[in-house]
Amino acid sequence: MAGSIHEGPEFGVGDFVLLHDLTLDAFMENLKLRYSKNKIYTYIGEVVVSVNPYKTVNIYDQTYVDEYKGREIYERPPHIFAVADSAYKTMKRQSRDTCIVISGESGAGKTEASKIIMRYIAAVTNVGGQKEVESQNEIERVKDVLVKSNVILEAFGNAKTNRNDNSSRFGKYMDINFDFKGDPIGGHINNYLLEKSRVVHQQTGERNFHSFYQLLYGAKDEKLKEYKLVRDPGKYFYVNQGGDPKGSPDKCATVHDRDDYRSVMNALKVMGFSFAHAEALWKIVAAILHLGNMDYVAADDHDHAGVSDDKLLGNIAELLSVTKENLRKALCSRVIAAGGQVVEKQLTVSDAVYARDAFAKAMYDRMFTWIVGKTNEAIDPKASGIAYVGKNTVIGVLDIYGFEIFDNNSFEQLCINYCNEKLQQLFIELVLKQEQEEYQREGIQWQHIDYFNNKIIVDLIEAQHKGVLAILDEACLSVGKVTDEMFLTAMAQKLAKHEHFTCRSLNPSDKTLEHARDFRIKHYAGQVTYQVPGFIDKNRDSLFQDFKRLLFNSEEDILQLMWPEGAQNITETTKRPITAGTNFKNSIIALVDNLATKEPHYVRCIKPNEIKSASAFNDERVRHQVSYLGLMENVRVRRAGFAFRISYVRFLQRYKCTTPHTWPTFAGTDIDGCKRILQVLGHEGDVKYGKSKVFIRSPQTLFSIEETRSQKIPTIVLFLQKMWRGGNARRRAKKMRAIYLIMNRFKKYKIREYIKNLVDKFRNVKKMRDYGKSVEWPRPPSRLQGLVQLLQKVHGRWRANMILKDVPKPEWPMLRLKVLAAAAIGGRRSDWGSRRKWEGNYLAMAGTESKDNSNTADFVTKMNSLKSHDQFSKVLFSCHVKKFNKNNKPADRAIVITDKLIYKLDPKKKYKAMKKGIPISMVTGVSLTPGSDQLVIIHLSDENDLVLCLQNLTREERVGEVLGTLCSHCHRMGREIKVTINKPVHCMLGSKRRTVIVRPTAVNGGATFKKEGNDIALMWPES
Repeated sequence: MAGSIHEGPEFGVGDFVLLHDLTLDAFMENLKLRYSKNKIYTYIGEVVVSVNPYKTVNIYDQTYVDEYKGREIYERPPHIFAVADSAYKTMKRQSRDTCIVISGESGAGKTEASKIIMRYIAAVTNVGGQKEVESQNEIERVKDVLVKSNVILEAFGNAKTNRNDNSSRFGKYMDINFDFKGDPIGGHINNYLLEKSRVVHQQTGERNFHSFYQLLYGAKDEKLKEYKLVRDPGKYFYVNQGGDPKGSPDKCATVHDRDDYRSVMNALKVMGFSFAHAEALWKIVAAILHLGNMDYVAADDHDHAGVSDDKLLGNIAELLSVTKENLRKALCSRVIAAGGQVVEKQLTVSDAVYARDAFAKAMYDRMFTWIVGKTNEAIDPKASGIAYVGKNTVIGVLDIYGFEIFDNNSFEQLCINYCNEKLQQLFIELVLKQEQEEYQREGIQWQHIDYFNNKIIVDLIEAQHKGVLAILDEACLSVGKVTDEMFLTAMAQKLAKHEHFTCRSLNPSDKTLEHARDFRIKHYAGQVTYQVPGFIDKNRDSLFQDFKRLLFNSEEDILQLMWPEGAQNITETTKRPITAGTNFKNSIIALVDNLATKEPHYVRCIKPNEIKSASAFNDERVRHQVSYLGLMENVRVRRAGFAFRISYVRFLQRYKCTTPHTWPTFAGTDIDGCKRILQVLGHEGDVKYGKSKVFIRSPQTLFSIEETRSQKIPTIVLFLQKMWRGGNARRRAKKMRAIYLIMNRFKKYKIREYIKNLVDKFRNVKKMRDYGKSVEWPRPPSRLQGLVQLLQKVHGRWRANMILKDVPKPEWPMLRLKVLAAAAIGGRRSDWGSRRKWEGNYLAMAGTESKDNSNTADFVTKMNSLKSHDQFSKVLFSCHVKKFNKNNKPADRAIVITDKLIYKLDPKKKYKAMKKGIPISMVTGVSLTPGSDQLVIIHLSDENDLVLCLQNLTREERVGEVLGTLCSHCHRMGREIKVTINKPVHCMLGSKRRTVIVRPTAVNGGATFKKEGNDIALMWPES
C-alpha cells in the first residue's frame, strides 16, 4: 500500500500486489531481497507475510506501538502491528467481531507472532485508565492473565522439534472479549489436537513437552526427592528417546528450562492456580516420567504381564494418590462386563505396554485440557468483575499448526493438513467475499476471478460416508479384527475414481508407494504420502475403563475432576465414544463457522531455512511454503480487478501537491479534486471512481503518481522550511524585543526601588551613635553592584570623618596604630595600652618628658650615626627591654624599630649597636600572651626570634604599641603578619623550638628570664 511504497527501491516492493510481473519468480525475488535487508514483513493487500528472522529485531518497543496505533494499514511500512491495529480498530469502531488467523509450518514463527499481537493489544488498551480504580485494576489483571496464559500453555503444550525449538504441538484459538470502550475484559481459549503421542515417543533430535525438563532442571532438590526423581532426563525412557536432551550447548540454545520453571510457577500464581493445584500438576508430570520406566515380565506360561519393579509401582501410586494394588490391577489386567457378568482379563506383556503408553498419553492430554479449562475460568468475562455496559465484541487469534509433509506421515499429519485445507478454503472464500463486497459497496462492476477451489479436497477428507475420515470411522466400528491394511483397501474401493487420491493398488506402476501401507492425497499445497499403520488405534483413541475408574477414585481432587466418566458403574452400558478423527473434524468445522462470522485478518508465516540461520534463505523450501500457503492465489485475487484502492479524502490529501490546480488547497469536492489530479497526470483511463474510493487498475499507474509526488516533495519541503523558519524567526525576534523591553523596564523599576529603599534606611544615620555602621545594606541589583560598592566606600569615609572631626589631626597617626592593633588583637587581650598616649620613640624624649632614658644625648647621637649609615628615615618605636638570647642568657637592651631596620642596643655602652640591624622585612609574626605581662616575641624568618620583655619606670602598657607599629609598617609594605595571642607562647632560638612560660614573682628585682629545662620562664612581678 502507500505506506509500503516509500521504504525505498533498495528494499523491494512492500506490497506483493504492486509487483510489476505477477509471477512466482518475481514474488520469490522480492521476498528474498526484503529478507536480506532485514525487512521481515510484506503485505498482500491487508495480509501480512512474515518471514522468521531467527534473531532479535528491535521493532516491537513502545516507539513502534505509537507509530502504528490508530493509523491506517497503508500509512506505515509493513508490520504485524498494522494488522493487529486494523483488527482492533475494526472491532472498536464498527462494533464487529474480528479475528487474526496466523498460519505457517512449524518453526515459521506463528507462536511468536501471536504473542506479539497479544502484547500490542495489551499496550494500546486502557491507556487513559478508568475513573474507577477497581475497574482499572481488573482490566490490568485481565491483560496480565491473557499474556501469562501463553507461558503456561507453552510449557505444557510446546516441545523442541527438529524444525523448531519451541514448536506448538497443539492448535490454539483465543477469543479476547472487549467492552464498549475497547478495553479487554476477558477471553476464552480453545485447544485442538494435542500431539499426545509425543508423551511416549520422540524422533531422534527432538524432545518431549517442555514441562518434563522444566521439572527435572528447575525444581529444587527437596522437591525432586519428594517426587522420587533425579536431575537427569537420561534416566527416564519417556524423555530420552531423542538423545541427550541437553547435549552440546547449541543442542537447544533457546530453551532455558530452569528459568522457565520459575516463570511457569509465577504464571500459575497470577492465573489463580492454588499451590495445591500447581503441586498436583507437577505430580502428574512426575508420575508419567516414572510410568515410562515401568517394565513388565511374563508372570506365567500364558504371557500374562506382571510388574517388574514393585518400588517404582509404589512411587507412581503415591504420586497419583491411589492404592498400589489398584494401580497394579489397572496396569496388568482389565475388567470386561458382558451379559451382566464382570470378568477380569489378564493382559499380555505387549498389551500391558500398549495400555501403559495409552494411560500416560491420556493422563497428559486430560491434564492439558484441564489447564486450558482452568485458564478459561481465570479469563472468563462473566467472572472478571467488570460490569457489562453496551455491546461486547471479540477479537479472535488463531495460532494453529501449518501444513506438514514429513518422511513418515501418519494420522496426525492427515488431521493437520485437513485443518489447513479448511482454513485455505475459508481464506480464499473470505478474501473473494471481501473483494466482492467492496466492489458492490463502491458500485464497481465485479469481474469473475479464476482460482483453484480446494473444496474437492476438503470433501475427499470430510464427506459423509465416502470421505477418508468416514471410511476410517467405519473401519473402527466394524466387529472383529480390523487392521490398517483393511482400512486402506476400503479407501481404494470407495475412492478409486477420485482424481486427488491414489494408492499402489490403484496405480501399480507408481513404485514410490508401498503395497498395503501407503496412500497419497493431492493437497492444494502439494502431494502428501501417508502411511496407514497406526491409523485405526489413533482414531479409536481407546483407553480401558479401568484407568478412568482408577483416577476418579484418587484422593487427589484434580484427578477426580479430570476423569468424571470414572464414576460410571462397571456394568453400566455407555455409548461408543466419538473417534478422534470425527471429534477433530467437528471442532474444525465449528472453528471455521466461527471464523466465518468475523472480520478476518491474516498473518502468513514463512520459515526461510531449516538450519535456523539469520542469513540463509532456502529458495526451494520457501517456494514450497509460498505454494501451500496459497500466497500467489491471494495476490491474483487481490489484483484481478484493481491493484490499489484508496478513499478520495486520503488520495487528495496525499497527491494534491502533484498539480498546481489542487495545491495547496482545492475548493471543490474530494472526488472532483481526485479526478482533476488524474486528468492532469494522464491516468484517467486506468482508474474507476467508486462511491467513496478511487480504484487504480495497474501498479505502474500508482508508481507513476508516486514518482511525480516524490519529485514535488523536495520543493514543497524547502518552501515549508523557508516559511517555517521565517515565521519562527519573526516570532522569536518579536519575543526577544518584548523580552528586552520588559527587562529594561524591570531593571529601571528595581533600581528605583533599591535607591528608595537605600534612602529610607540611611535617612537618619547622622543622628545615630555609630553613624550607620549597624545598618544592613540591602542586596543590590547586579547593575548597581559597582555603584553600591562606591557608595559603601563613601559612607565609610564620611563615617570616619564624622568620628575624627573631634580628634586633633596630629593624633591621627597614633589613632591609626591603635586601630590596627585592636584589629590584630581582636579582643584576645584585655589591656594593651589603648587609653594612653603613644609616644613611639621613648628613648629620645628629652627633659621632663623623658621617663625612660636619662642619657638621651647618647641615644640621639647613636641613632643619628646609624641613620646616616643605614639610611633609614624615621624611628618608629624605642624602649628598654629585657632580652633572652639563644645562649639562654637574659640581658638589658634597648630595642629600636625604624622604617627599615630593627636594632638591638646596649644602654650600658652608650647605646652601642649589638649587631647589624635586622631588616624589618624579616618579621613574619608577633606572639603575645593574654595577660598583663610585657612579653613580646617578634618572629623572624631566620628562625632566631627576638624574645623581649618591655621595661619602663612607670610600668606602662606598651605591647599594643609595638604590635600596632609593626602591623602598620608591614601593611604599608603590602603584606600582613601573623599575630598569635596564647599562653604559653612558642619561639625559635637558634633554629630550635622553645616554649615561653610567664610565671608570677615578687615585685622586687623587676622582670627577668630564666631557663627551665628546655623551656624559658619570664619571671613577671605581680602588682
